[in-house]
Amino acid sequence: MTDLNALAQQFLALHEGPTLVLPNAWDAASAAVIESAGATAIATTSGGVAWALGRSDGEALERADALDAVARVVRAVSVPVTADVEAGYGDVAATVTGVIQAGAVGVNLEDSRGGKVISVQEQAAQYALARAAADAAGVPDFVINARTDIYLFAHGAPESRYDEVVARAEAYAQAGATVLFVPGLLDLPTLEALSKASPLPVAVMARPGGPTIGQLSDVGVRRVSIGTGLAQLAYTSALRAAQEMLTEGTFTSMEDAVDYGVINSLFR
Repeated sequence: MTDLNALAQQFLALHEGPTLVLPNAWDAASAAVIESAGATAIATTSGGVAWALGRSDGEALERADALDAVARVVRAVSVPVTADVEAGYGDVAATVTGVIQAGAVGVNLEDSRGGKVISVQEQAAQYALARAAADAAGVPDFVINARTDIYLFAHGAPESRYDEVVARAEAYAQAGATVLFVPGLLDLPTLEALSKASPLPVAVMARPGGPTIGQLSDVGVRRVSIGTGLAQLAYTSALRAAQEMLTEGTFTSMEDAVDYGVINSLFR
């Protein structure tokens, strides 16, 4: 696993700046396209992976199916890959071990179950299991992106959320997490304060109409992803083109499509 740990170190170093931008992939082809656009690493989206496999998001996937998807992404690209494994599919240690065996060097693990945020103690224990599994697999620099859903699910009173996130950042760091991911939070002053208070680099999930990469970088955010955003856009394009064909009998929606040969060449 020496080479894999070197790849993990490469991925970890990307969090030191400039801000790491991760347009999330959901299968091998989307990962290859994203790499060709200049991405320095690939992050999967659990929702996109689930949809591509005919399931809904929210741990509806079997672990084996999720890991197979990770392995296909890894084989399609030459940059580090980190996998969104939701809450760990029932056994965090087994899932992290499987992710490493698939060739990925990081995971995204969330602290909610069924839309409910669990206790900081319970989730910290999960991150400790993940770190131990990575160490046992010979990848001590494996990157654990600790997702806290305090803001995403409006957990607790609004005035208590910032302090709760800081407390979780400290507990998760002690348990072995590498990055703090706070989806649902895009308020720039709050992110600036959190970036200074957190012992872990801060990651966010961007959205249309929200702050730009430059604005997020200026307040100290070190990692930006978009969740299912690209997958939604791809399926929206397919929907609109299909509707045009079926209702208008025309094909203008396809005029700006990437050339067949360009996409096909990514897999030679």
